[in-house]
Amino acid sequence: MRPSGIEGLWIERSSVHQDHRGSLHEWFRASRFTDATGRPPAIAQANCTVTRRGSVRGIHFATPGQAKSVACVRGTVLDVAVDIRTGSPTYGRWHAERLDGESPATVHLSEDLGHAFMALSENAVVIYLSSTEYAPGRARAVHPLDPALGIDWPLTPVLSEQDSSAPTLAEARAAGLLPTGTPRTGTPATGTRSSA
Repeated sequence: MRPSGIEGLWIERSSVHQDHRGSLHEWFRASRFTDATGRPPAIAQANCTVTRRGSVRGIHFATPGQAKSVACVRGTVLDVAVDIRTGSPTYGRWHAERLDGESPATVHLSEDLGHAFMALSENAVVIYLSSTEYAPGRARAVHPLDPALGIDWPLTPVLSEQDSSAPTLAEARAAGLLPTGTPRTGTPATGTRSSA
């Protein structure tokens, strides 16, 4: 598991075991997570999404915080984490990681990071673990096409009505919707915008 340029964001290359029957993809192991992050995982909900090519889900986050572990098991997605913590040295920066079922990886996001992904193939399947259960009253979003963020989406984005009406990062900050703290866990941030 390797850190990224954003504190509280880790990328893990997954183990794949193949034989004549097919393959086994080990995308999460609690002991590896604890060794890298310094704390045990909290898992309250598991989700699976099937997403059409060009569609974007996010940028989503929850209050008071929701950690996630994300993997793509079929197709290809561009997975994006955004630092929305107003007290963070990398506030407003993002990291993009290409995830696919052929050379799988897992993205681990700590609480208070925003998360989004774009499907680069038709019917991409993404699975993820969340540290808290989904609660509509705690769900928040930032507009994924916010020009101030400048996320480089490789296809023409298709958005849900909810995501297309989400505030920009600056609007969300002005409205007091963003987490105000500094990063809770992780390795020192590099202070540079990253993309893969």
